Amino acid sequence: MVEQNLDAVFHALADPTRRAMLGQLAERESTIGELATPFHMSFAGASKHVRVLENAGLVKRTIRGRTHLCRLEAARLAEADAWLRRYERFWSDNLDRLEALLRAEDEAKARK
Repeated sequence: MVEQNLDAVFHALADPTRRAMLGQLAERESTIGELATPFHMSFAGASKHVRVLENAGLVKRTIRGRTHLCRLEAARLAEADAWLRRYERFWSDNLDRLEALLRAEDEAKARK
C-alpha cells in the first residue's frame, strides 16, 4: 500500500503545474479558480490537476455550494520525504568522495 501511495505521489509531483499548485496551497487554502489563474487554464483543466493531487492524497477538496476549496494534506509528502531520506546517506557519501577527489586534484595542480 505504501508503494502505491508513493507511486501516486511521485506521479502527481512529476508535473510542474501540480507542483506549483501545491506551492500555492502550502501558503493558503485556494479555490479551483484561484489555482487555475496563474496558468491561464480553465476550471475543468485545473480540476483535473487537483483530482490527480487528491488521488495521491496530497490535496483535500471541500465543496461548499459551487465553490471547490482545496487545502494541502502534507502527510503523503512526509511519506515521500522519508522514502527519499533512505538514500540521502548514499548521495552524501558519494558527494563527500567527489569533494575529496576535487580537493586532491586542486592540491596537485597547486604543487606544480
